[in-house]
Amino acid sequence: MVYDVVVIGAGAAGLMCAAQAGYAGRRVLVVDHANKAGKKILMSGGGRCNFTNLDTAPGHFYSENPYFCISALKRYRPEHFVSLVETHGVEYVEKAPGQLFCADSAKEIVRVLLTECEWAGAEIKLKTSISRLERQGEGMRLTTSLGTIDAGVVVVATGGLSIPTMGATGFGYDIARQFGLEVLPTRPGLVPFTLSDSWKERAAGLSGVSVPTAVSCKEKRFVEPMLFTHRGLSGPSMLQISSVWEPGSAISIDLLPGEDAAGALRHARQETPKRLLSTWLGERFPKRFAQALLEWYPDQHLTSPLAQYSNEALDVWAQRLNQWQLKPAGTEGWRTAEVTMGGVSTDAISSKTFEVKDLPQLRFIGEVLDVTGQLGGYNFQWAWASGVACGQAC
Repeated sequence: MVYDVVVIGAGAAGLMCAAQAGYAGRRVLVVDHANKAGKKILMSGGGRCNFTNLDTAPGHFYSENPYFCISALKRYRPEHFVSLVETHGVEYVEKAPGQLFCADSAKEIVRVLLTECEWAGAEIKLKTSISRLERQGEGMRLTTSLGTIDAGVVVVATGGLSIPTMGATGFGYDIARQFGLEVLPTRPGLVPFTLSDSWKERAAGLSGVSVPTAVSCKEKRFVEPMLFTHRGLSGPSMLQISSVWEPGSAISIDLLPGEDAAGALRHARQETPKRLLSTWLGERFPKRFAQALLEWYPDQHLTSPLAQYSNEALDVWAQRLNQWQLKPAGTEGWRTAEVTMGGVSTDAISSKTFEVKDLPQLRFIGEVLDVTGQLGGYNFQWAWASGVACGQAC
């Protein structure tokens, strides 16, 4: 079998790349070891797929080379993908500013990609394993469960290590190392935190409770809700900060984002001196969480009116509320991580064509590269942009 382009990986980036290469007149084959295309797309966004973010910009991505993503993101923007889904009649909603989700099901996005591949003439072979990949003159040769396949170009779109139950493997990194490319250390990103000892018990007791927060770590700050779980902390704020958190370090949680707790408590003491602290907390937090705070930090004033609190005592409570310092035990790991931090170094990759600079018949796109977006549809936009840029250049 001979093809102009063989794409390894039938995910978001791989299918997008295959369609574009097919439209460019190339004979294209997509291979994947999975039994279904777009598995990670199907489970994303709670089954609704947050397929892009209208606010996409390079600043929403992490990479050793923060400039690498600029070219592709400029050439294929969110409005381009929105136009594509509209062409296919997909209804969508903006659940948060800039974050677009399917109105019904993530299956719609997979349908769009598979239809595009069909229209472009790209073939897709699932349940296909690859045992060998080697350079063959100016092309590449793959030894697969389908037989030997010769390709002018091989595009690696195998994704990262997140959610192994969806079929994630390190195969793309193995290919990169085989051809002498550097693979930067990988770790789970956009992943819930686990807690230990008493904090784990406290979180478990509040499982399911969500609280608005602003969480900070390593000069990054995200204003998003936090969710207590049986094992620790999740929710958008925790997922976001997990991508910059390092084991052993603490995170700072502001439970009253946008409110100066010290000033508010002083004002309450002056205006309503007979009010109890429990009443004040109950006006700002879910009942279970407000009660938990009082149990976590018992003091002699809890049954006293605010008038009996000194400035120092109010300041202690203000710090707990505006600067709660917590050291996670770890994260939930690859099992629930939405993305992979790190990956194939972009140093040897062209930001325009995604080809390996000294081996143009080999290319890498999507999550397998050291480009990782924040939560909110950015990673899908990177998949579309890198897939289009590579596919059009094949």
